[in-house]
Amino acid sequence: MQKITMNIPHDVRDILSELEKAGYSAYIVGGAVRDAVMGKVPHDYDICTSATPEEMKTVFQHRNVIETGLKHGTLTVVGKENHYEVTTYRIDGDYGDSRHPEQVIFVDNIEEDLARRDFTVNAMAYNEKTGLIDPFGGVSDVENKIIRAVGDPDKRFTEDALRIMRAVRFSAVCGFAIEKHTKNAMFRHKELLKNVSEERKNIEFCKMLVMADAALLLTYKEIFATFIPEIEPTFDFDQHNFHHQYDVYEHIARAVSYAPHDLIIRLSLFFHDIGKPETYTMDENGVGHFYDHAKVSRSITENVMKRMKFDNHSIRLVTELVESHGIVPSDSQKYARKLLNRFGEEQVKRLLTVARCDVLAQADYDGRASVFEKQNALEKNIEDAIAKQQCFSVKDLAVNGNDIKALGIREGKEIGRILGLLLDAVLENPENNQKEILLRLVKDYTTV
Repeated sequence: MQKITMNIPHDVRDILSELEKAGYSAYIVGGAVRDAVMGKVPHDYDICTSATPEEMKTVFQHRNVIETGLKHGTLTVVGKENHYEVTTYRIDGDYGDSRHPEQVIFVDNIEEDLARRDFTVNAMAYNEKTGLIDPFGGVSDVENKIIRAVGDPDKRFTEDALRIMRAVRFSAVCGFAIEKHTKNAMFRHKELLKNVSEERKNIEFCKMLVMADAALLLTYKEIFATFIPEIEPTFDFDQHNFHHQYDVYEHIARAVSYAPHDLIIRLSLFFHDIGKPETYTMDENGVGHFYDHAKVSRSITENVMKRMKFDNHSIRLVTELVESHGIVPSDSQKYARKLLNRFGEEQVKRLLTVARCDVLAQADYDGRASVFEKQNALEKNIEDAIAKQQCFSVKDLAVNGNDIKALGIREGKEIGRILGLLLDAVLENPENNQKEILLRLVKDYTTV
């Protein structure tokens, strides 16, 4: 067997040792072994053993254990630094729902267990005594940067359709190509993804999207459309507009690929033009227009993200960016301050990134250079305003509600109105944010 070097954590080494001393075989399996073969430092360790769940409970009776999945042979051992899942070697029964095996059968052979796994790069095992167990050529596929199903790809994907998205995710994250028979089977069985829970698809989609390039997003678009059917109308949709050299979906894919590896930004770009086909019109000169497409895109995005079980905070951030992605840049310092007031520091930076990626994915039309110049000026003005700690919100004003009450104004709505007017005055001119000046202004805003 080929030897690899793994710097195994003490907790993991102790678990393996305790199982072996009790007469059972035990290995590190899955992603940790793959990462080690790739020369990466593993962060998550899964362990497989010939011991049954009941036998594991005896071996680890002196430890703190969590009975997380005894039915499927899994026990979680609480270590000094982490929790570790330890699972009995098993083979899976029939998958009636393309998600879960109807039963599992415990076996005492590691190679039988590896044979049920999804891809060859994940079907390797390791311990220090035996070395590397690689019955399906995982090392070779790592070296050649290939994602290949273990055994029959049709069987692998009908067992668990989520493996289709896992293959795309591994391709994006590792930069590996998907082997042709595996790839063909993914497309044959893509409709089975409809049987998979939204939460599981969400996790794989997000991990993929953060690392995906345009080529991957274009290659597997029909797979994404099985669980985001709202994206399909954008495929091959000619925009008939001099600002664009690509159809709507290719523009989306390229915009995403320009973005940093930030989930909120990349989700916003994936959805930013999803409403274009619904809003398309053509004028008498044959030029396409998409009036109000940002608002429609926002509505579609919100529906998709709710269906896919995204958290409310992410939905708010993404939909806000989608609706505002067409922001017109300006070199006005006042405009920069107003954006900071409206979106806040972190979100306005995301918005500028989304807007820049959107333009980068357009055609090189006359005037595009001017757009970039204004974007650069806007970014600089925003950075300057932040650096100077200028006032962007009511809470940053040099006066507060109590100061206004001291002038004899008691009604809450009136105080709020005056604070809003004072903020406008400060956004117009930051020098106004001095208590004496603001209190003088209050007298102009009221008859008290």
